[in-house]
Amino acid sequence: MHSEARDGTYPDMVQNEDDGSMTHPWIEVEQKFVPRPGIEDRLKELGGTQESQISFRDSYYDTPELTLMKADHWLRYREGNGWELKCPGAGGSPGSHTKYVELTAEAAIAARLCEQLGSGELGIETVSDMLGQLKLQEVASYVTDRSVWKLALSGAGDEEEPLTVDLDTADFGYAVGEVEALVREEAEVPEALEKIHSLSSLLGVSEQEQTPGKLIVYLKRFRPEDYQRLLEKTTGKNDEQGSEATEN
Repeated sequence: MHSEARDGTYPDMVQNEDDGSMTHPWIEVEQKFVPRPGIEDRLKELGGTQESQISFRDSYYDTPELTLMKADHWLRYREGNGWELKCPGAGGSPGSHTKYVELTAEAAIAARLCEQLGSGELGIETVSDMLGQLKLQEVASYVTDRSVWKLALSGAGDEEEPLTVDLDTADFGYAVGEVEALVREEAEVPEALEKIHSLSSLLGVSEQEQTPGKLIVYLKRFRPEDYQRLLEKTTGKNDEQGSEATEN
């Protein structure tokens, strides 16, 4: 469950639903921030370890009218990982954490796209084969260099999942960080939020900090008309609050 077509004040929540077979999928609770100078040294001071450093290209698709994004649906192809669709799930409330479902099985994505775009069943279960018929086109594409860190807060038990900190730099010059916790049950979310706030504070990040995601910044810089149309639809006003696009 995740929320990023809105105010960046609140941590986000994303629930993975790969193929419907997972009885208890992980729930990701996340908060974005702007990395400060010396952030990696600070993570080391706090006992963090760098797990990996990777690069990947993300391409986002929508209709010329941005029908999906305006409906809070985010269709992405990540090289090496395949297709993903993030869309609103049940429950959640505006202004706190909106719940999102993350679809990665192509058949599930195809069915949701047909439903959302009102096309009826196309008899096609691969997303690539549907693009033309659904008038979906690439609206953004960029490469991200990501440094992945793991860190357990002081006092955390051995069985607790460590927090993940992703430090991203996009090839168009935008850098953004993210603190993430993984939990199994929604009842665990408040505690995860507390941990995220605690680590964010240690990293010098305010709970009230509003940080747009890479996609929104890309649209603002390179497709300003699309950015404005999306912003007006999702917020009803001409400012950047409430304008984060769902991504990770």
